[in-house]
Order: sequence, then C-alpha cells, then structure tokens
Amino acid sequence: MKYRIALWASAGFLVAVLWALFAFVTGAAASAQLREVWPLVSLTCPIAIVGMHHAVSLYEAVAANTITYALIGLIVETLR
Repeated sequence: MKYRIALWASAGFLVAVLWALFAFVTGAAASAQLREVWPLVSLTCPIAIVGMHHAVSLYEAVAANTITYALIGLIVETLR
C-alpha cells in the first residue's frame, strides 16, 4: 500500500512539473491558450485555482500537488 501511495504522490509531482513546463514553453500565463486548457489544469492541479488569487511559487505548487495526490491515493487505496 505504501508503494501505491508513493506512486500517486509521484504522479502528482509529475503533473505539476509538466504543467509548469507547459506554461514556461508556451508562455501560457498571459495567452489565450490557458483559457483553452484551464479546466484540465484546475482538475489535475487544484493548487492552480489558489494561484489565480494569491502568489504561489513553483515549489509550493509542486509540493501541494504532490501532497494532494498522496492524500487522494491514501483514500483510494484505503477504500480498495
């Protein structure tokens, strides 16, 4: 079970890092591309919703997403 929760946390880390790379490469912070993918971003990286109203650093976003996915994994694996 610990291994599966670690996999969930790793997935959360990768999701946050990949969204950060996407924003960096495309300059999506101020472009119309962000409006097109925003539902997917807010679903897979919930800390991004907070980032709209308050300054959130990349490290905080990655850590929060990792913890969020680990908690989701803990719930799913407990129910499983």
